[in-house]
Amino acid sequence: MGYTLNFAAVWRSFDALLGGLLLSLELAVGSILIGAILGLALAFALTGGRPLVRRAAGLYVTIIRNLPILVLVLFAYFALPQLGVRIGKVESFVLTLSLYSAAYLAEVFRAGLLAVPGGLKEAGLAIGLTPMQIRFSIVIPLMFRNALPSLSSTLISLFKDTSLAAAIAVPELTFEARKINIETFRVIETWLVASGLYVATCAVLAALMRLVERRLAIPR
Repeated sequence: MGYTLNFAAVWRSFDALLGGLLLSLELAVGSILIGAILGLALAFALTGGRPLVRRAAGLYVTIIRNLPILVLVLFAYFALPQLGVRIGKVESFVLTLSLYSAAYLAEVFRAGLLAVPGGLKEAGLAIGLTPMQIRFSIVIPLMFRNALPSLSSTLISLFKDTSLAAAIAVPELTFEARKINIETFRVIETWLVASGLYVATCAVLAALMRLVERRLAIPR
């Protein structure tokens, strides 16, 4: 084929790739933090809310989980301004990714809430705790411990989904890699390096989350 690998042009712009990688991580972490709060509220609505609230939460989860995330990203960035809602591209993407992750985390947290033994709630009432104290001191900590493996998978998935931000010119890792590719025409080298950064980062995130899981595991 006559193609000779030459990574020199990619290494010259490696700082741009690292900057894009850092932004990707910030987008993923910010989105999962907001999404976790929204997902927890949805989970409580799904498990103990009034019938109307429960149906509304279920409808939200169903709709969002069945829409491609790219469609949501493009809608938030291009359609919302037509409705008078104008926000920056980074904020628009974080909002979209947060709402998207909330729909998935709602089901994760719902399963975690259902796994908390009812006897613990009764024990809390027996020692004089209020329902709100039981929720925040007993139910939510146990639920997060049960949901941590799924939460870890969601974080890694969101990090990979940040590549879709390139569609609205957010300068994350994929956007920077595409820019280098266009400027240098080193197609294979650019995407090999970008892929390596994605794989290495996902591996580190997975290792960190496994460490957290082991630290929070209940001794047997």
